[in-house]
Amino acid sequence: MNIKDEGIVLKEMRFRETSKIVTILTKNHGKIQGMARGAYKPKSQLTVHTQPFSYNNYIFFKGRNFYYINQADIIDSFYAIRENVNRVVYGYYLLELADKSIFEGDESYKLFLLLRKGLKILSKLDKHFLKFILAYELKFISFLGYKPLLDNCIICGEKDLKGFKFNIEYGGIVCNRCSLVESNCEYMDISMYKAMKELIYTPLDRINGINISKKTMFKLHDIMVKYILHKIDRKSFNSLDVLKTLNGGGGELYGHHLGDD
Repeated sequence: MNIKDEGIVLKEMRFRETSKIVTILTKNHGKIQGMARGAYKPKSQLTVHTQPFSYNNYIFFKGRNFYYINQADIIDSFYAIRENVNRVVYGYYLLELADKSIFEGDESYKLFLLLRKGLKILSKLDKHFLKFILAYELKFISFLGYKPLLDNCIICGEKDLKGFKFNIEYGGIVCNRCSLVESNCEYMDISMYKAMKELIYTPLDRINGINISKKTMFKLHDIMVKYILHKIDRKSFNSLDVLKTLNGGGGELYGHHLGDD
């Protein structure tokens, strides 16, 4: 039986001589493994429809191990992402977030919509990359089911907080007293707290009006990467490792590239 769905290609892998296996985040069927037979043949119409970032209408046939791609019609190639090095690096980060965090077959409608919106915004972005990525990370982890808890200490419930930290394990703020007995806590100040809260609730296409210092964004991005990796049980993101390598091993160079504002 044929299945119709929209999908965004997360990654591709060559299979034998002329075919490829593609990981696709679909609108209604979650993350799937698609088989594009003959995609590497010179005149194949599937070539452009099976590249990372490609957003298409698909007709699949569900086999034992793969969804075989019978037909594909392009909706958006997001070609503009490939025209800018910042867009490419962060674009692959968005794809990797989805690929490493979503299990095959899991309901992921909100994450599909977030990725689609994120790629549309990124394809037109020329600056404020770090703010965009930080806002995306916060929304992504929230839709994944691990929204940061920021209203009170997640250990004792105290609301009148004069000082606090962010706990990676529990995914929220802890008061200074509780942080003394809890491990995996990251430094957090009031400016970081306010920025995190504002970026969570502000739509991606409206974050330009939010003023956040680069120092605050660097620190928050570091916390969010640690938090996401902890929740999805991964050690690193290859796309961010590549970025660090391109910028001399990380540190301020990594931060400067991320905050190319």
